[in-house]
Amino acid sequence: MRSVTPQELKEWMAKGTPHQLVDVREAYEAELCGLGGQLIPMGEILARLDELKRDVPVVVHCRSGNRSASVIHALESRYGFTNLVNLEGGILGYAREVDPTLNCG
Repeated sequence: MRSVTPQELKEWMAKGTPHQLVDVREAYEAELCGLGGQLIPMGEILARLDELKRDVPVVVHCRSGNRSASVIHALESRYGFTNLVNLEGGILGYAREVDPTLNCG
């Protein structure tokens, strides 16, 4: 499974590197803090597959990186996605390494 570090994601965002950012946390979690990505909760991902791009890297994140890894594994093995990237450490890792002002609990 491909992954991106929080610092690499920050650089992609700053440089305008083409990508899609997808948050697979629940809505109540996303209300606390977010990275500006598209919210598609883990339980809705299969019903919303058509919202995932296939022509750019899709960075998937959750709170710690575990749910997003599960989503990526399922989508790669069942639906043939080859462009999915896991955010290492999830949004907590991003807050810790890049933006300590994020208060994600």
